[in-house]
Amino acid sequence: MAFWKREKKTRSSVTIPLAVGNSDELGYVKLSNHPDIITGVNKIADLVSNMTIHLVENTDKGDKRVKNQLSRKIDIEPCQNMTRKTWLYKIVRDLLLYGDGNSVVHIGVNNETGLIDNLTPFPMQGVTYDELENGDYLISYNSRKYTSDEVVHFVINPHPLYPYKGTGYKVALREIARNLTQANKTKNNFMSGKYMPSLIVSVDAMTEELSSAEGREKLMEKYFAETDGGKPWIIPADLIGVEQVKPLSLKDIAIIEGMELDKKTVAAILDVPPFFLGIGEFKKEEYNNFINTRIHSIGQIIAQTLTRDLLINQNWFFRLNPRSLYSYDLNEMVTAGTEMVDRNAMRRNELRDWVGLDPDDEMEELIILENYIPSSKLGDQGKLKGGEKVE
Repeated sequence: MAFWKREKKTRSSVTIPLAVGNSDELGYVKLSNHPDIITGVNKIADLVSNMTIHLVENTDKGDKRVKNQLSRKIDIEPCQNMTRKTWLYKIVRDLLLYGDGNSVVHIGVNNETGLIDNLTPFPMQGVTYDELENGDYLISYNSRKYTSDEVVHFVINPHPLYPYKGTGYKVALREIARNLTQANKTKNNFMSGKYMPSLIVSVDAMTEELSSAEGREKLMEKYFAETDGGKPWIIPADLIGVEQVKPLSLKDIAIIEGMELDKKTVAAILDVPPFFLGIGEFKKEEYNNFINTRIHSIGQIIAQTLTRDLLINQNWFFRLNPRSLYSYDLNEMVTAGTEMVDRNAMRRNELRDWVGLDPDDEMEELIILENYIPSSKLGDQGKLKGGEKVE
């Protein structure tokens, strides 16, 4: 069965360099190296890449999962030397950070079979776009140009003027990242005591020595030179007064509050819960809402793009399954599954699969409440036959 949507054509080969430089400098530190930003991006990429990719067929009785060579290719081995997880991880990181809202995957087709051979992600630092007069566009990479049907182009936050191209979060994150970097630098310098004197010395302003730098150094050496064995200093009482300084805390100079505010802003821009960045405590409801919104939304973008660019069957589509990502304990899974089993909506083997157990041949039959009678025996109940004894 052919899976390719367009007419068969000769595809150009792709050579991808092992290393590509990143010229996206951000003042003190690159966005891709900033700990708070990379933490949020990596968390999103990790969760999205944990979702399995289902090939689904739309039927009169509802959507049904299809398992064939194509579904295995996309969900198990989309690219040579990459698993599904690392492949999706790369795509999501490109969308959020490295590709500035874009991720481009080259479609390699086997010329003998006409089937998909490899879906190879481009390093986005070397990708550019050329708009054509007919509204289409070309993608340039590694001195080659590719038409839009030679690649799978994932897009997030469509550009207002060029909707085929995405926009990322670099502009929104740039100033926040600079603030956080400067705050960390200030905190480190402050904690090291580099800019905090340990003593304040008050000296008679009329003293002749204070009129020059050499005089002040001479005064320091005369009265405050280090002594052996912790011997006390002897200084003239009427000339010099010494006061110990108690260092300020980070809270006194509002470093903590400022950093927390900037971290919350980063979390809001990336749309991740603040506790991922160390602000606040884990909240189950907030985490599950994050899965339902942000993670599910990116999963929809990936699934719909794969459907558009790879499928020919109009009744097929891809779907990323987020069910395993939700935060629930074993008791909640068993309770929900048992209720579905009681209502004849699930087989017990399906429930066993939920909790990670192997299937049991004796638990394949559908049962229903009332002493868990098999569904095929419901009509044999005595109360349905007037209460008479039935052999």
